[in-house]
This record gives sequence, C-alpha cells and structure tokens, in this order.
Amino acid sequence: PFMLKRFTGAITIILPKACSKPWLWLYVRPLLLMQGSKAEYLRQRVVCNVKNQVSSTVALIDYGAGNLRSVANALLASGLTRENLVVTANPDEVLQADRVVLPGVGAVASCMQALKAIPDMVPALEKAVLEKGRPFLGICVGMQLLADQGEEYGVHQGLSWIKGKVTPLRPNDPSCKVPHMGWNQIGLTTDSHPLLRAGEAYFLHSYAFVPEDESTLLATTEHGGLVTAAVGRDNIMGVQFHPEKSQSYGLEFLSRFLDWNP
Repeated sequence: PFMLKRFTGAITIILPKACSKPWLWLYVRPLLLMQGSKAEYLRQRVVCNVKNQVSSTVALIDYGAGNLRSVANALLASGLTRENLVVTANPDEVLQADRVVLPGVGAVASCMQALKAIPDMVPALEKAVLEKGRPFLGICVGMQLLADQGEEYGVHQGLSWIKGKVTPLRPNDPSCKVPHMGWNQIGLTTDSHPLLRAGEAYFLHSYAFVPEDESTLLATTEHGGLVTAAVGRDNIMGVQFHPEKSQSYGLEFLSRFLDWNP
C-alpha cells in the first residue's frame, strides 16, 4: 500500500491515490521528519499488513483502565479491519468475539476493581477465554491481571488464570531506575511459541509478574536482573511490554496474534 524511499538523507513516502487506510499516516507521518541511521532503520523495518486484512472479530475491552486508542490504532495497522474491531464494555459482545484483548495501565487493584464494576464482564471473559478457548492477549497491567494477586497498594486478587504474583521491581543494579521505562531486548525462554520473537520492545512499569510455574514464563528482559516480559499458556498470552509503542516489533507481534489459532 505504500513505499518508502530514501533520497539524500531524507525519506519520501508514496501512497496510492485511493488509499483505503488514511490512518496509516498516524504511523508513517513521523518518518517524514526523521533523517539519518534511525530513519533508515525504521524504513527497513516498518510493517503494513493491509494486503492481508484479518476477518476475525476482536473485542478490545473498554473498562476505563487502558490506552484504548493507541492499542486500537496498532491493531488496525497490524491488519485488523475497522469492521472487525469492537471496542466494548458489553459482556455479550465479548462472548461473540473471536479474539479478546485486555489492555491496562495503573495497578492491579484499580484495574481489577474497574473490570469487576462492569456487570458480568469477568464471567464473560472466563467463558470466552477459559471455556471457549478464544485467543486472549493481556497488555501491561492487562497481563498482570492474569496473576493470582498483585502487591501494589496492598495485596489484591487477580484473575488467577496463570499462577503467580505481581511484585515490585527491585533491580540489583542501582543505576537501573524504577519505573522501568524505555526500550529493552526480549529474551525468549522457548523457541516454540508462535507469537514471540527476539527483538526490542518498549516497557513502562514498576511491578513485574513472577510466575509460579516456569513453563508459563515465555520471555524475559533485563533490568538489574531478569524481569518477566511475557507469560502464557494454551490460548492465553500476556506481555509486559507495550506492542502499541514498540513500532515494527509490536506491529509484527500483533499481526501474529491476529493470525494465531492455538
């Protein structure tokens, strides 16, 4: 749908006249202002899957505790059509969706409270994901909610879909600040999971998931010691990093999630 060319250190972006995806400018326009090696790096890695649009419906849970707009735009940039993206607080729509995405910012306590405040939402998620086996993605605190409990502002119950707890980051290196904010390498604990690849992703968090079962730890990153980057089992995936902020790495990850049939 578009081409990138580099002339005399600048980037030229060419879109067809009848581009059906004007929202692409949200991701492409910043490249116009960039030059040098970073621009070349992005030019080589930028992703657009418009040719392979995904037809399954995705329920993006709106419970007042997630950066919905950024995640929605990233899903669209990864191949999902607007018609198949359902931003919803309706449990019935969650049950009808083919896939479920749960974003989250803040703390386990406030996010869990917000989720439970929507009548029948937690039972609908349990039925869709645990009983029907719908592919599920939790992002940042949405991933932390998968744990048995979180320890921010006291001890609070999570969804208990993956055994473990969410504890404060305690880097061994005093130069590593909390919150952990910025780009870090993703190290895989298994080569067999279809969603994960080694690469660099964007993190922003002060607490981390500590899984009880090592088989559910799928990826780590380094921040004064190993920190959980991804957990999962069966049809459930949770990532501590932000795919919507992770440029081509994040869009490629979301594209694989949209194609995932566990």
